[in-house]
Amino acid sequence: MKVEVINKSRFPLPAYATEMSAGLDLKADIDEPVILSPLQRAMVPTGIYLALPEGTEAQVRPRSGLAAKYGISVLNAPGTIDADYRGEVKVILVNLSNETFTVNPGERIAQLVLARYERVEWSEVESLDETARGEGGFGSTGRK
Repeated sequence: MKVEVINKSRFPLPAYATEMSAGLDLKADIDEPVILSPLQRAMVPTGIYLALPEGTEAQVRPRSGLAAKYGISVLNAPGTIDADYRGEVKVILVNLSNETFTVNPGERIAQLVLARYERVEWSEVESLDETARGEGGFGSTGRK
């Protein structure tokens, strides 16, 4: 899929880490380190601007290494970038650990996954068809 992009950062365009990676690594386009205290959040710029094709979205997701090792996540994961948004891609990072974390310039802070979607056309009805599951949810199928 071709995507128009403007890179105002001083770093290369987001790239896939491996041949079969689903997410492109987003980097922190900051001039100096950002300190995240426990439970603190910060909107971190990337310097990237996108024009996504109609019918697609870009999802901003946490990096598993940052989450597992340091408790750093994306607060609204996955964050959605709509096809008609033209502003800078920013990442809302949150420190869910008990330790201070430093985000350094150029650090990989999140992943960007592009996805196609369908638009909903509502069809209001008086009842829904029955299924074996019915209204069961929130753990109703048990632990296995």
